[in-house]
Amino acid sequence: QLVESGGGLVQAGDSLRLSCAASGRTFSSYTMGWFRQGPGKEREFVAAITRAGSRTYSGDSVKGRFTTSRDNAKNMMYLQMNNLKPEDTAVYYCAGDPRPFIRPNMYPVDFDSWGQGTQVTVSS
Repeated sequence: QLVESGGGLVQAGDSLRLSCAASGRTFSSYTMGWFRQGPGKEREFVAAITRAGSRTYSGDSVKGRFTTSRDNAKNMMYLQMNNLKPEDTAVYYCAGDPRPFIRPNMYPVDFDSWGQGTQVTVSS
């Protein structure tokens, strides 16, 4: 089970950190990712991280502003979001998959487990 937290209403230029808590003993065996879905938009890749946390990829729209990390000892994944923009407004989802592959652009079908999402709203 995956549970996101940390969303909220912020102003443009602010920072926010999202957390994803995973239950179970196999978190370190899962490739993890973040996606987002804005109103009327398709689910968009935000970031992904390998099982050991040694490699990450970010989507083009957030590159240089968002960073993902994980703490396998705590069964937690994080998304640090800096210099937020109104276009970052969306529901943010964490996702996991036991397959060990990761690539620069990932798709929802690459992940088999999903959280329920947390709303991030950025005002101008």
